[in-house]
Amino acid sequence: MIQECTIDEILSQQGAIIDVRSPGEYEKGHIPGAVNIPLFDNDERAHVGTVYKQQSKDDAVKLGYKYVTPKLQWFIDESLKVAPERMVTVHCWRGGMRSQSFAQHLHDNGFSHINLISGGYKAYRNHVLNTFEKPYSLQILGGYTGSGKTYILKELEKLGEQVINLEGLANHKGSAFGAIGQDIQPSVEQFENNLHQQWMKLNHNKPIWLEDESHNIGFDKIPMHLYLQMRNAQLYFIDIPKTERAKHLVDEYTGENDALLAESIYKISKRLGGQNVKDSISYLEQKNYFEVALIALHYYDKSYHKGLSSRNSKNVSIIPLETVNHKRNAEIILNSIK
Repeated sequence: MIQECTIDEILSQQGAIIDVRSPGEYEKGHIPGAVNIPLFDNDERAHVGTVYKQQSKDDAVKLGYKYVTPKLQWFIDESLKVAPERMVTVHCWRGGMRSQSFAQHLHDNGFSHINLISGGYKAYRNHVLNTFEKPYSLQILGGYTGSGKTYILKELEKLGEQVINLEGLANHKGSAFGAIGQDIQPSVEQFENNLHQQWMKLNHNKPIWLEDESHNIGFDKIPMHLYLQMRNAQLYFIDIPKTERAKHLVDEYTGENDALLAESIYKISKRLGGQNVKDSISYLEQKNYFEVALIALHYYDKSYHKGLSSRNSKNVSIIPLETVNHKRNAEIILNSIK
């Protein structure tokens, strides 16, 4: 049986998903967990598209069959790896000929139940972006660089709070030094898809904790509607002494590649100023990471203070804290808002 299903129906159930788009389309963005079994590779897709535009649809279809025919058994073999029970969801970009042909081929070769996503991946992307247009109850954790906000969020989660780790999803810590020690960032589109997957696991009738972020986290971007909600939500800004935060940064980055640290220093050289850059590199060569951290914090603290002053003061709660004790700080934050 082949049946069309809405993206809401597909996302509400467990099951294998096959994405038959080209590898390039898949790498740009895909449904988390979907497996790519491409009908055409990148070059084949481009060739078929050119023939469609410059000649005719019929010629493009003939060329498509020429590319696909040698792969027919491979399609079955790969699909059985994904769905040995022979029940699967198949999609392409808009739910057109690619997914329909692939589904029919599976059906003709013993697959008992095949879902087609109505509107394809495009419908999924619309669903993702529409999700973040809805209003949510957000609680934003802010604080100067080195405050350990990500670690506090993890402790809040242990205490039963709903938390989304935006920096974890982006593989980036949000500053000029943020890529050090991290995996390659997902595409902007895939970041949104992964965020949506985590978001849909939460109870949207209860508050959701997020870290205060710029619109950009490295190369990734927070969906604009969500970002605007974050800017207008209640901000709990933790204020920890600079020396404590510098110690935390030393713990965070000690053992990382010093060349990458130097590269990150040069990225903000115009804002640090020539003498601060010179001093930072000198301290780095001496392995005096604490002094490097203090210089960096002088720049970042000014940046955070500027951002803080641009918010509505009614939506900002300052929470003084003495040390970077993540567990204790999470408890203090929760007690302060009860």
